[in-house]
Amino acid sequence: MDILQVKNLSKHYGKGETLVKAIDDVTFNLVKGDFVAIIGPSGSGKSTLMHLIGGVDKPTQGKVLIDGQDIYTFSEDNLAIFRRRQVGLIYQFYNLIPILNVEENIKLPLLLDKQRVDEGQFSDLVAQLGIADRLHHLPNQLSGGQQQRVSIGRALIYSPALVLADEPTGNLDSDASQEIIHLLEECNQRYRQTIVIITHDERIAMRAKRILTMKDGKIVKDERLRR
Repeated sequence: MDILQVKNLSKHYGKGETLVKAIDDVTFNLVKGDFVAIIGPSGSGKSTLMHLIGGVDKPTQGKVLIDGQDIYTFSEDNLAIFRRRQVGLIYQFYNLIPILNVEENIKLPLLLDKQRVDEGQFSDLVAQLGIADRLHHLPNQLSGGQQQRVSIGRALIYSPALVLADEPTGNLDSDASQEIIHLLEECNQRYRQTIVIITHDERIAMRAKRILTMKDGKIVKDERLRR
């Protein structure tokens, strides 16, 4: 089953002689439980593509369907709600709320929707993330790796259909980077989370099941590594 369908997606800036095709007629599908790395040189369109898939930005043309729903037919308010519930976003800069502790940061998407927190699921998640003993710490009391674990927890608390990670190890040392990728692999294998990760690190990309290579706004190579 396709969890993500990207159809003839384009994002253009400017017009005429100043036209820039940041994303240029991109089409691909992802099946549920896939783990995909998107690689390519700086300026190839990786982050723009991620923002379009996640509903953070709007395309010039084309469609993005997540779990069969065309996200750009939603109103702004409904898109924000859908994104919060169905798309887990993980960034290089952790984007934690500095005045909230670890527990509050992770539960924030549910609290914003006035949803009940499944405490059993929460306990399992923080145990898997290795931060059960840090729940009452503020972000500035954590290491970079720990902050990224909190960011991952927040992205997964709603059990979203799709997890998008934009250079999630970009601010971390090699040991912390390997730990974070291992966590994402566990989430993919244990919960069948569909994960898309942007990375410049070929070692990280090789941990994925599939690699999409971008250049000049296009996907120029689509390679399946393993089942």
